Amino acid sequence: MTEFRAPTPSQTVGPFYGYALPFTGGGDVAPAGHPDTITVHGYVYDGAGQPVPDALLEFWQTDPAGSTTGAPGSLRRDPVTGAIIGRNGVDFTGFGRVATDADGHFALRTLPPGSRNGAAPYLAVCVFARGLLHHLFTRVYLPDNIEANAADPVLAALTPQRRATLIATAERDRVYRIDIRLQAGDGSHEETVFLDFG
Repeated sequence: MTEFRAPTPSQTVGPFYGYALPFTGGGDVAPAGHPDTITVHGYVYDGAGQPVPDALLEFWQTDPAGSTTGAPGSLRRDPVTGAIIGRNGVDFTGFGRVATDADGHFALRTLPPGSRNGAAPYLAVCVFARGLLHHLFTRVYLPDNIEANAADPVLAALTPQRRATLIATAERDRVYRIDIRLQAGDGSHEETVFLDFG
């Protein structure tokens, strides 16, 4: 007799992270009310150009001075249940975790990243989504850093069309948009450039 077992998470395509990983205020990296706060937002799209409503994005970045120390321990927990109830609202953490909504939209409120070791400042992004057996890494560069972006070795190695998938567009003062496309699909849009750290 053949025994059938349920697939394990490594054998199936998730998402399995939606229950415990997103937390209240996960997209609020900047301290509450900080005057230099920027918003980086956009949509995650699949290869058919459809929004992905169950993606999870993690962001890491330097603070405006270029430091990566952040403020670990800024998450607050419910004293009874132990559940994360949000950030303390005071510290810059350098880390954000944002789930897309039903329309595939995400938003991060943070401070502009600073340059580190002379490199162009950017936000590092890790993408988890259905259909992905392994997460994907990409970056978000801000369009305000024209000279630094022009000298960045990652951006310089790309064609203008591919480079554009990593540079957010300014929608208005302190608000930037970047969409993440998991595949090129019908060819009407470029797939986001993903980085291999293997």
